[in-house]
Parts: sequence; C-alpha cells; structure tokens
Amino acid sequence: MKSRALLALEHSPGNAMTDPGEIDRFYDRCSDLMRELLDGLAAAPDRPRPFPEIEDAIGWPRRRIASVLGGVSHLRHTQFAGLRPYHFLGPRHAESGCWEMWADHAQADAIRGAQEQA
Repeated sequence: MKSRALLALEHSPGNAMTDPGEIDRFYDRCSDLMRELLDGLAAAPDRPRPFPEIEDAIGWPRRRIASVLGGVSHLRHTQFAGLRPYHFLGPRHAESGCWEMWADHAQADAIRGAQEQA
C-alpha cells in the first residue's frame, strides 16, 4: 500500500505527531516499555504491521502493546493533547484485518534522535 493511500485510510490521522521536538519530549516522558515500542516502530518505518508482528519483532508476549498503549493514554491526553508519535490503521482497512501501527519516516528519524539523547 502506498503512503498516500495509507494516509487516506489512517485512523484519526490528525492525532499523529509531526514535530520532531514534540516526539523527543514524548520519548523523554514516556515509560521504558513505550520507548521500547517506539524503537521497534522506528526500526521499520512506513510499514504498517499488526500488533502480534511488532510484538514478535520486539520479543514481547502477546497483548503487551495493548497494555502499553493503555498505560500511555493518560500522558498523551494530559501533556500532548491526545497526539501520538505513530499511526494507526483500523482493521477494516488493514491487510491483516487487525489493527496495525507504524511510525512514518520522519517520526522514525525523530525517535532515533531521541534514542541517541536518552
């Protein structure tokens, strides 16, 4: 699926962060597990993947992503106006038929920059 097509189908595209400084602040303030997830997304930019595939790549047990995303929700909504440094593709539009997520190239670059500063 091409990037433009992805953006047209993306779930709540207005919630995806674009500012590298904001992504850096998010990375600095989130949990170690959320950082690990962001690092995993940055390792395969612009490639939507279902949660189990991402969990396998990171070496996590099933359902951990859902737990981590639930845990970071308060931070996202209280400090970042609900914005997030990744994208979602809903099950209706995803090839897998499941929720998929990814970091775009610019987000991945910002995440890697934040990794270096951490």
